[in-house]
Amino acid sequence: MPAITLDHVSKVYANGTVALQDLNLSIAQGQFISLLGPSGCGKSTVLRLIAGLGKMTTGNLTWGNPTHRLAYVFQEAALMPWATVEENVRLPLKLSGLTKRATASAVAEAIERVDLQGFEKCYPRELSGGMKMRVSIARALVTKPELLLMDEPFGALDEMTRSKLNSDLLDLWQQMQWTVIFVTHNIYEAIYLSNRVVVMAARPGRVVADVAIDAPYPRTEAFRASPAFTNYYRRLSTTLSLGADPDRETWQPADYAADFPSMPLNEGAMSEGAR
Repeated sequence: MPAITLDHVSKVYANGTVALQDLNLSIAQGQFISLLGPSGCGKSTVLRLIAGLGKMTTGNLTWGNPTHRLAYVFQEAALMPWATVEENVRLPLKLSGLTKRATASAVAEAIERVDLQGFEKCYPRELSGGMKMRVSIARALVTKPELLLMDEPFGALDEMTRSKLNSDLLDLWQQMQWTVIFVTHNIYEAIYLSNRVVVMAARPGRVVADVAIDAPYPRTEAFRASPAFTNYYRRLSTTLSLGADPDRETWQPADYAADFPSMPLNEGAMSEGAR
């Protein structure tokens, strides 16, 4: 059963910019989907429409569960500088009207899940970039979402911190059984995290490929060094190059399928081993 379906969605801004055109996307419950593409292709616009932070011009958005709960992790940690880690994590529950006593257990659990025990009373200025992002993730965790929207959360971090947080995020995803939609420019990150990579092209924003990453979880450094990982990288890199061609209105599997005969185009299905 799809967690969410976007059907022929278009978004045109008041100045005439076509952010999205006829986008179709169905995401199954529990999948980890990466939206991969260049700046300006509408990846973040997709997240905002799903989160209800904007209105589509045409099309439909359908939820599998009408009472869905979602959380949004932005590019910046966006922490309150005057508040401690504990207070930042508690914020969404406080805004819901819950008392400090009622939320104490949930806040402590969220902080523990992102390995920030002992830093509860610290302020953002006392934290590294990676730790700040862990606080942002904990703030999303505390609401117990079913769908997690992540807009390039690790883009500003150094490679070592980013790699560690990628692995920690996958551990949390498997524990919490979220559906995740993750925006990134980074091909390596998309392959490592996802069981599907949806490639988008710009002007107008549209889906040009939907590629299954058919590798089992948990994923390790050995997967990053494997021939399969290299093949996925080549395939996605080629697809991005084709999608960047402004004169190419549509993408066809035949454009590069001959280079990857053992890796057929996927329309959203995945093997049991990749779940």
